[in-house]
Amino acid sequence: MYEILKRVVSENRIFTKEPLAGYTSFKIGGEADVLVQPASREELLQIIAECRGSGAAFTVLGHATNVLVPDEGLRGVVIQLYPHFCGCRIDGDALVADAGALLSASANAALDAGLTGLEFASGIPGTVGGAIVMNAGAYGHEMADVCTSADLLLPNGEVVTLTKDEMAFGYRTSITDSNGGIVLSASFKLKQGNREEIQAYMRDLNGRRRESQPLDYPSAGSTFKRPEGHFAGKLIEDSGLKGAAIGGAMVSEKHAGFVINTGNATAKDVTELMTKIRETVQEQYGVTLEPEVKILCNSK
Repeated sequence: MYEILKRVVSENRIFTKEPLAGYTSFKIGGEADVLVQPASREELLQIIAECRGSGAAFTVLGHATNVLVPDEGLRGVVIQLYPHFCGCRIDGDALVADAGALLSASANAALDAGLTGLEFASGIPGTVGGAIVMNAGAYGHEMADVCTSADLLLPNGEVVTLTKDEMAFGYRTSITDSNGGIVLSASFKLKQGNREEIQAYMRDLNGRRRESQPLDYPSAGSTFKRPEGHFAGKLIEDSGLKGAAIGGAMVSEKHAGFVINTGNATAKDVTELMTKIRETVQEQYGVTLEPEVKILCNSK
């Protein structure tokens, strides 16, 4: 695949036997057989076509802030959209961003244009593509509130533009869960606002994030989805699991909704601790916690 990919992208954006821990917010994960970083939609589409044509397994990552990479790494080709496939432009009151654009950069672009609506996303560390896939949100807002459409690459090779309704957004989910689509770009409808007020709101939200979340440690954000009628972090804390650890993985003492890497955690440590958390909460409260972090694995 390395030889094939050299015909598609510059060699300085192709890496073999590349350790993935340095690319993930969890700082965990083994090697990728091949890591490639496309710089345009055309390159991305050609890379995926080459992988599908040759039967090579491939995994698409954005900024890898909501994933757990296995200790044995990922076989085949890892396609990382950030940091090169990250265009972002303003069109009137709309913002259009490539899948690899950081949410923080997109929110700042909106701020620069005096547009309001994306402030809530300014502190979310992921990319636009990942945020659309999982309908990411914070502080009472989510992608579905502002996304008007998204361009997807379907498994059959067709590129389609789906409206907000067609994206079937739900709590931490979208149509991509069922149709296997890969997000290429997304459009957001924003509103004219006051730059000083927008900036002040972003600073307030990011200050609240720093105060409440364990940002000093590697993690993948909230480990579990919010169960209906409950808060995952409170259930975990009330179960006496704050500070619980397996190997280098620990339930944060600052916010029990986060499993953190204290320095030497493995993916096995994290998954075993997640299992312990789920079993304990189920036993004590009868509530089933569902992972929010995406646990990656290799095809059998």
